[in-house]
Amino acid sequence: MRRAAIERLLPAAYQRAAGPGSVLGALLDVMEALHAPDEAVLADVDALFEPYRTPDGFVAYLTRWVAMDHVVAAPRADAPLPLPAGRLRDLVAHGALLARWRGTPYGMRTALELATGVTGFVLDEPPERPFHLVVRVPPAAADRLALVTRIVEAEKPAAVTVEVVTGDPPDPGPPPTPEPDVAEPAAGVATVRAVGRAHVPLPHDPPEEPS
Repeated sequence: MRRAAIERLLPAAYQRAAGPGSVLGALLDVMEALHAPDEAVLADVDALFEPYRTPDGFVAYLTRWVAMDHVVAAPRADAPLPLPAGRLRDLVAHGALLARWRGTPYGMRTALELATGVTGFVLDEPPERPFHLVVRVPPAAADRLALVTRIVEAEKPAAVTVEVVTGDPPDPGPPPTPEPDVAEPAAGVATVRAVGRAHVPLPHDPPEEPS
């Protein structure tokens, strides 16, 4: 607040006594100087809560606002960020999208790609192990397994067990030879072919909204 604005809030007798060189005038000058830093912050306060404008030291705090604070290994003011600030800003900016798709393959893969900057994560659900998920980490992100594991544990459904592995899925080998003398399906009866893995869209191509 400027000196003149503070002076107008005073009773008339004090305003007359706050002339140049007076003790009250000097006090008002000090008050203006003390208010200046706070007013500068308030004038641009919206920048604190915008992911790509906030200072680096405030980004980790904003992850708590969008329920992504599990990405930060040691959420202390003096601790280094576990990933580049730009990646953390991306996660905060996409916080609403990730919350909407949490617990789905799309949500998990999007969070992993935003945090690591690497694509190629594969999510397998082995048919012989119900409610179990295998997350295969591409070689480019193999050095960030601790970060990947924290994200996977937070993004998976609570009833699902999970394991994080590196490398490509094993080669299934040649297809089995069909049994002889197998009867053909009757006319008009459709056959259903099993699909081993669903396609998970990229972040810019989200599936339909979950119910």
